[in-house]
Amino acid sequence: MTSVKTWLGYPYPLGATWLGNGVNFALFSETAASVELCLFDNAEATEENIRIPVTEHTDQVWHVFLPEVRPGQLYGFRVSGPYNPERGLRFNSSKLLLDPYAKAIAGEVNWADEMFGYVVGGEEEDLTQDFRDDAWGVPKSVVIDNAFDWGDEKRPGIPLHTSVIYEVHAK
Repeated sequence: MTSVKTWLGYPYPLGATWLGNGVNFALFSETAASVELCLFDNAEATEENIRIPVTEHTDQVWHVFLPEVRPGQLYGFRVSGPYNPERGLRFNSSKLLLDPYAKAIAGEVNWADEMFGYVVGGEEEDLTQDFRDDAWGVPKSVVIDNAFDWGDEKRPGIPLHTSVIYEVHAK
């Protein structure tokens, strides 16, 4: 996939949501300057197939809808913004981010100095930004189909006013 159609998408729900005719991606960031959605062929891919600028944002949620994407697609985000560790801001678009709302991930972390957003062992400790790409060594988020097929199962047909609802915490 070298190019992909994009639509505006929706700010809710957060994460990647399969809607039957494509996938809506939504990511919250209060201070991001830009967001890119990265699509991958497999979990071991060293770089993305395509980067899609996410240009729409509503109430601090960046969003895009991709009509050609299906469940099983691997993805991650690259987010740009200020790198100011003293203020708690460590944006680094060289680092691939998992979707915090992902319902599945693929791959494993291959620990190396590139995984950190700063230069490990640098003179200024964690204040110097590391611009090396880390996509080769981080897991990818996976789009899933959240639907569940109940098969031949039917509702029990018990009216709510005759039901008892309880909660149990087993240890």
